[in-house]
Amino acid sequence: MHFRLIACEVLTREICYIVSRAPHTVDLEFTPKAAHENSNYLRGVIQDKIKQADNERKYDAILLGYGLCGNATAGLEADRTKLVIPRAHDCCTLFLGSKERFKKHFSKNPSLAFSSTGYCERGDSFLREADNRRTLGLDKGYEEYVEKYGEENAKYLWETLNPPHLKDHDQVLFIDTPETSELGYGSKCRQKALAEGREYLELKGDISLLTRLIHGDWDHEGFLIVEPGEEIIGVYDWDEIIRAQSSSE
Repeated sequence: MHFRLIACEVLTREICYIVSRAPHTVDLEFTPKAAHENSNYLRGVIQDKIKQADNERKYDAILLGYGLCGNATAGLEADRTKLVIPRAHDCCTLFLGSKERFKKHFSKNPSLAFSSTGYCERGDSFLREADNRRTLGLDKGYEEYVEKYGEENAKYLWETLNPPHLKDHDQVLFIDTPETSELGYGSKCRQKALAEGREYLELKGDISLLTRLIHGDWDHEGFLIVEPGEEIIGVYDWDEIIRAQSSSE
């Protein structure tokens, strides 16, 4: 099979590693890390690249190396070729290997800053100053929480998401992917974090989700397939995350 893969440049090393071992032909294209700063802009860039890919040749699928990414992928449409995208809130999920690991480490601290080899070596900042509240559906006002979850649950959610002192703003999580670990960016990230007075945390990365994307192993649990004439919409939960609907709806 012949795929087109459009992805954020922070995944360049991991993706190139996988593609070099993939059973399929994969044409690569990357978007700048800085494009994440404006969701509407990034959505437009990706949609343009999807249209360009459709005009260049007949691909078996266009693969998207993104998560919801601040709603940047919500609204993307498949034209002549199906799209395949991981069920992920953020690219952090792609570095961790699963939405379950993302939930484990980010459910209680959605604004925890994280980094990786790609984040360290590209752009001006070594961090992804994450705030996944929007893509987790947790960016509502207190009264909206009360209406949806009841007074007691709303109070718990509000206090969890808005503590007096946001400790996670003083922490940096580096995701150390074994395939790129020898480059030493974990140590560089640690030095920068400590120089800024932040606590340095580290997790072992896992490229299995990216590998399955590129190898064509698309189970419903891990991936959304968007057929021609459909678009991506956000669900904002922990399991489905995104779904497809007719772009005419």
